[in-house]
Amino acid sequence: MDDIRLTPTSFVVLGLLEAAGEATPYDLKQTVAASIGNFWPIQHSQLYSEPARLARGGFADVEREETGRRRRTYRITDRGREALAAWRADVHPEPTELRDLGLLKLFLGADPAPLAAGQVKTHRAKLEEYEAMRAGVPEGVPPGMVIALEAGIAHEREWVRFWEELASERRGPASRSARGDRAG
Repeated sequence: MDDIRLTPTSFVVLGLLEAAGEATPYDLKQTVAASIGNFWPIQHSQLYSEPARLARGGFADVEREETGRRRRTYRITDRGREALAAWRADVHPEPTELRDLGLLKLFLGADPAPLAAGQVKTHRAKLEEYEAMRAGVPEGVPPGMVIALEAGIAHEREWVRFWEELASERRGPASRSARGDRAG
């Protein structure tokens, strides 16, 4: 067993393996695309390399097909469950990471009105997607997954509100600070 440092991607893989019972890297990629990837993007290559790394560290077991595509199927081990439980129990808050191209463009001088109009469309579409997902949540989905989806809905509603407000202003954000309003 290698002594490895666990990362947020490690915990995503461990959590998904725990929920699924077993999964191939392709299964993990599909699950992330339909769930966690909406708020925690992960490169596909990491979802192929991380399970193998976790197996080397004793946090997952791997079984490889002998014939055919020789797919690898991973399962969380007791060591992986213990690490995941300890990580979940760590209540020390870390700062939120916010990577938003619209805000970056705004910060770097983009014209607010056309940028805001495009952002409103983008965030409305994502809000509709999340609301449709929420309406179709099957029975038995773990509560944390539903709560995270509800947080995504609230997040998108706020982005729609923010960008609609910015789109309706004639002078943009610079006029807000000149008036003494707080941007937020």
